[in-house]
Amino acid sequence: MLQNQKLLQSSPPILPTTAPLQGQSFPSLPVLKQSCKLSRRELSISSNSSLLLLWGTQALEPIFNLSKARAEENLPNTNKNEQEENLNCTNEVATKRAFLDISIDGKPVGRIVIGLYGDNASAGVARFSSLVSGTAGISYRRKEFIKIMPNYVQHGGVRSYGVDAELANSTGSNLAVENLKEEWERNYEQCPGTKNLAGTVSIIVRDPSKPPPKLKLVARKGKLEIDQEEVGKDPNGTEFVIATKDSPELDASALVVGRVLEGMEVVEKVGLVKTVQENTSSPYFRVAKIIGDKRAVVAERGFNRPYSKVVITNCGLME
Repeated sequence: MLQNQKLLQSSPPILPTTAPLQGQSFPSLPVLKQSCKLSRRELSISSNSSLLLLWGTQALEPIFNLSKARAEENLPNTNKNEQEENLNCTNEVATKRAFLDISIDGKPVGRIVIGLYGDNASAGVARFSSLVSGTAGISYRRKEFIKIMPNYVQHGGVRSYGVDAELANSTGSNLAVENLKEEWERNYEQCPGTKNLAGTVSIIVRDPSKPPPKLKLVARKGKLEIDQEEVGKDPNGTEFVIATKDSPELDASALVVGRVLEGMEVVEKVGLVKTVQENTSSPYFRVAKIIGDKRAVVAERGFNRPYSKVVITNCGLME
């Protein structure tokens, strides 16, 4: 009995097991760190490799500096080439001169002298020159300005039907606009930035707001075929605009053929003529435009038209 009591007293006390409380942290156990020992051979190999790496970086540094210097030299050259292209686009040389005599409501207001860029826009200058001189069988003489905008004034050109078309056909003149579009695309890609600056003269070659053709079913020889219906009409390449201010909105539709050399005050007088105000904010116009009412198209053509009659009374080429 006494031995059993001694054994019980010598045994360690049993602690009650309790679950750890939520959020209670236990003391971290000591981490045993093992010391790594390197031999003399391994130390010599590592020191030699570090020396080789240092020597390699020092040897390659002049090469990196040389390539960096060459890159810096090439940057100004590229900027210089871009500046030369911009200068070629903005500093065109006038090879011909043309004049337009303008009258407002029958009263002469002055003459506009235009320098034409024969080297940069040969097709456009040939078209404009033939219409100014009358060699195309028709000319701008007694034709009106049809639109006056805040940044430019637009001339109506000649008609591609009726008497104007008959006169052009009698002389063998071709009023096709395809070659003008090709020239416009080439100049548009080569010359960045705004092309229609204040004082420039441009021929309208395309209508960027023209919707794509509509598809419709057509019965032909007892069969249904899909055909395309053109919506609206393309310009005939005879309408031209004179910019009173920088007009980047014209870059997508007009080919620059020259600039005003004299008579810019005459262009400004034309720009001050009162015009028909736009009424595109009217709900009736919006609904008519959505449903395709022809009256909305007719009304839209009348917007910004001058109340006064602005006419070219005489025009031609100057020697």
